This record gives sequence, C-alpha cells and structure tokens, in this order.
Amino acid sequence: MKIDYLKATYFFDYGHKAIQHIVASFTEKSVKEKAIGIYLRVRDEWRYDPYSISLAKNSYKASTIAAKDSGNCVEKSVLLIACLRALNIPARLHLGKVKNHLAVERLTEKFGSNELTPHGMVNVFLNGKWLKMSPAFNKTLCARFGVDPLDFDGENNSFLQQYNNEGSLFMEYVDDYGHFEDVPVEFMKRNIKEHYPHIFGTNDTTTEFKL
Repeated sequence: MKIDYLKATYFFDYGHKAIQHIVASFTEKSVKEKAIGIYLRVRDEWRYDPYSISLAKNSYKASTIAAKDSGNCVEKSVLLIACLRALNIPARLHLGKVKNHLAVERLTEKFGSNELTPHGMVNVFLNGKWLKMSPAFNKTLCARFGVDPLDFDGENNSFLQQYNNEGSLFMEYVDDYGHFEDVPVEFMKRNIKEHYPHIFGTNDTTTEFKL
C-alpha cells in the first residue's frame, strides 16, 4: 500500500486557518524556497521548550501547536510537517533518542538523564529524495549555547549539531526509531514512561507535565 505523505490527518490538520495563515506568504515561491522558508519560520518563531510535556492526543495537533509560542522537538516537527504538506511537499515524522553533552545540568535534574526521547525531526521529500531536517533549536537558543543554528539548503540533510563552536561535543543520536506516516502518540507514551519512570508513572492518568 502506497503511503500518502501529503494528506491531512487529525494531527497534520493543515486545512485549519492557523496553518494556512503560517504558509500564506510562501505559496508563490518555488518548491525549494517554500521548504527552506517554512523550515526557518518554524525553527525560529516557536521557542524550543523540552520541559513542557503533554501525553494528551490533542496537544500534538498542528493547529494546537501553532497557537503557542513554544514547543518541544516533536511538537515543532509536527507543525513543520503540516506546513510542508499544506505547501504540497511530502513530509513525515522521524523519531529517535539523542544525548546532550552541553548545558545538561537542568536536563539531568529534571529527567534524571542527559538523554532525550523521543526526539522528533522531519523527513521531507525534495528532488526525488528524502532529506532530514530538525527545526527544534531556535536561533536565539543556539546563540546562548554557542552553537551554529541548523540551516537547511533544500539539497542536504540538516539534523545534527554534533559540536559547538568551540569544538566540544554537543549532541549525538544514540537510537533511531524510524519514520512514521502520522503521529504515533501511543508509541511516544510508552517510550516516555519506559525511559523516565520516576516522572511518568505507568498507571498515572496525568497528561500534562511542566518539569
């Protein structure tokens, strides 16, 4: 069965006026310009926040995320995918596990680890091939940690800031969960509860966490 990476779904609800408003200024550009422009907009206009976590299905709708001013890596990826599909560019969600090596004190305090999972990024189909892009870290955050922001040229992968500007190890991928046609909320719930059992109890019905 051929998977449609352009279709609207419950999560990638790009027919919503909030998503249409975001992409409106890109509709007359070339495909490459659309992909680069919407990537930069989502990367920088939504602040990265890994400490607000929701296990509620509604929280991963692109239109819900669009109404906020911040998001974690999965939320920002969902928003970008919806925008790309709205611009008729095939896109899908890719999940994995990453390890941060700089400014990890708060991460370790809150998560009990410097590993973040699931970490979200985007696969986009351009010029006959799938490319990886990660809109998680906004430009101002990167400046604070001395890391070049991830740019995207529409031709090459752009998903890993391995080192900071001083050559110190910044981030590494330690596991790859593959790509998904839609947002796998149940998989994400299991993954989060498995990796952070001291925060997310297996039988706890709480869905909103501010760490």
